[in-house]
Amino acid sequence: MVRATFVLWVVLFSLPAIAGDFDEWATGQTLRVDYVHTGTAAEEHFALERLRVEGEWPGSRTQLLDTTNRGKYLVEVVDLATNRLLYTRGFASIYGEWETTGEARAGVWRAIPEAVRVPEPRKPVQLRIRKRQPDQSFEEVWGLTIDPASRFVDRAPVASYDWVALVDSGPAAIKADFVILGDGYAASQKEKFVADAQRATDALFRYDPFKARKSDFNVRAVWTPAEHEGISRPRAGIFRESPLGARYNSFDSERYVLSLDDRAWRDAAAVVPYDFVLILVNERKYGGGGIFGLYSTAAIDSGFYDYLVIHEFGHHFAGLGDEYYTSPVAYEEFGGGRVEPWEPNITALLDPENLKWRHMMEESTPLPTPWEKDAYEKRSRAYQKTRAEMRAAGAPEEDMEELFREGQAHFTKTLGEQEYSGKVGAFEGAIYEAQGLYRPSVDCIMFTRDEVGFCPVCDHAVTEIIDLYSK
Repeated sequence: MVRATFVLWVVLFSLPAIAGDFDEWATGQTLRVDYVHTGTAAEEHFALERLRVEGEWPGSRTQLLDTTNRGKYLVEVVDLATNRLLYTRGFASIYGEWETTGEARAGVWRAIPEAVRVPEPRKPVQLRIRKRQPDQSFEEVWGLTIDPASRFVDRAPVASYDWVALVDSGPAAIKADFVILGDGYAASQKEKFVADAQRATDALFRYDPFKARKSDFNVRAVWTPAEHEGISRPRAGIFRESPLGARYNSFDSERYVLSLDDRAWRDAAAVVPYDFVLILVNERKYGGGGIFGLYSTAAIDSGFYDYLVIHEFGHHFAGLGDEYYTSPVAYEEFGGGRVEPWEPNITALLDPENLKWRHMMEESTPLPTPWEKDAYEKRSRAYQKTRAEMRAAGAPEEDMEELFREGQAHFTKTLGEQEYSGKVGAFEGAIYEAQGLYRPSVDCIMFTRDEVGFCPVCDHAVTEIIDLYSK
């Protein structure tokens, strides 16, 4: 609590889903709420760091209430005088992933900086963060009363960085605004960064629905030079003080690239209006990451950079879940088969008649949908064993990429020849679980590196988010 200006608040009643006129209650600027999220797997706590006003509000002025039902968390803005619900958005977080790791389950405490961005209100509001419960309801876990006229609201100008527009389709309020940041680019590599940002943009808009909806996007690249080339790679004993704090080995997963320096990358992104963020890391080593409503990352010089850009952006942009399940990951808790996942492309198939993508299926497709699962798992697990051995032996990236290409060729062929290839169904094996969780298609860019693009269900899920930000 910071004096009487910011008051922790618990509300036990429901609110009407009426946002009202944007200009009536919002200034048109963005309010950023920086906080620290801390705890273990058994408990979590929030502590306010600062409130900051930054730049033009980039989001829709009409689609203010999020009806997509995605994310582990939900932020709400409520008018203090009338209890009217003004704004909501679902999101996920690094803490939300970390609390499922063995470290968190062992009772180790971690503190992770986070933020939410909402329209700056004209009058006092309550900001609430709710967390999804096993029954899919949202329970309030933190609340804050905000007086926008308070002297505790930071109104210092945003940082100054050079930027370039790669796609300019119109006003931020009616477009999905996408900013590309670069980490690990030396001061002499500005031209490389701009070219890399263009390559990433081209890769994203090569696939539908991004390709078909390109005119609904703005893309801007912000230049953040580093003292040294590259980012931290702890397993290689390489550590860098890069501007945005991105590093490999997040949660001790060698290929997982995240930044825990939330303020650094947000301050850089705030130079332009943004809804979505891609952090390109200036590395050849395969790696990336993506968290719904936060950011995605990709190693731009990897031979599979295009896959990394698209797959990880699918997590960040639309909340798509990983459909693969034979690769090692740091997480230990997924609820396989026990509850229905919130991710739009994953199901526990607890109620087949009301499957969330049932309307996209043919009546003749059985549930669960048969596929050559045993053969896939045998080949995939052997492939993963070889991959782990090559990594442990320090194989060069060229050799790793050749292994990836061999797997890509094999799985593209075998998955493409299945009885229900190209059909929407419920194929067992998804989101790190071999049993009890199902994906909608036998193959998809969320399942393999195969050049198959998004399946129909993932395509639809992405389209819903485009609609949320472009109307």
